[in-house]
Amino acid sequence: MLTSILALLALLPAPATAAPKADAPIASDWHAIPENNLLVMTLADGGRVVIRLAPEYAPAHVTNIRKLAHAHWWDGETVYRVQDNYVTQWGDATEKKPLPAGVIANPPAEYEWPARPLAARMSRRDPYAAIDGFSADGWPLASNGTEQWLTHCYGMVGVARDLAPSTGSGGDLYTVIGHAPRHLDRNIALVGRVIDGMDNLSALPRGKGEMGFYADPKRRVKIVSVRLGTDLPAAEQPHYQYRATDNPRFAAYIRARENRQPPFFTVPAGGADLCNVPLETRRTPG
Repeated sequence: MLTSILALLALLPAPATAAPKADAPIASDWHAIPENNLLVMTLADGGRVVIRLAPEYAPAHVTNIRKLAHAHWWDGETVYRVQDNYVTQWGDATEKKPLPAGVIANPPAEYEWPARPLAARMSRRDPYAAIDGFSADGWPLASNGTEQWLTHCYGMVGVARDLAPSTGSGGDLYTVIGHAPRHLDRNIALVGRVIDGMDNLSALPRGKGEMGFYADPKRRVKIVSVRLGTDLPAAEQPHYQYRATDNPRFAAYIRARENRQPPFFTVPAGGADLCNVPLETRRTPG
């Protein structure tokens, strides 16, 4: 009897599998991030943060950051500011630590550059820019048609600075942990984005001092080390990929974010903020 039942089951058609979603990435959409563009920060509480650097948009500042990492400049420094719905900031809280040789105290203001073609665009403009979209290699960009700039979306990493003409050396950095402060665009150099371990910076206790600084230095979170991926032992080197945007699947992904569908959504918005289109990265499989 059992043999007969099994024979009948073998004749039944295989269950239908769901067709891939039009906005789902395929294998060829994933591209490796060079390890020398990955900055790994290890915190004393065991947290690990991986930052993807953006040398094509802020080459002088990223060169500084690489030199600071090579010199182990951040080792023993702290996360000293956590401002609710704004930023987490780290570096030298005293502002007195000498910079390593070769680090430029105030590089050129790498806030904007001549506009380049976008790989993908949003349907609507926003209050901060006439044109919003993405580079082919997965960075959020805005433009007025003449200049172009990176945008302060969640997780983006910027260079803390004093009042202009200071541009910041890169020794003190921050990441956005709240609603995108797009008013900072074109006023501060953006040098990268946190792609892993964001919770280790966004979930820290909020500072109670002015602008979210920790009033009690004992509350600061100690930094054990900051290293470029290529400076770590081979077994510890990070390997990540970004999702390319120059394909129909990412275009469909943008439209899906701009027009959220039932059953939960009953009224599609017809548009979305640039920063509401999360840019995907992943650990390299295998």
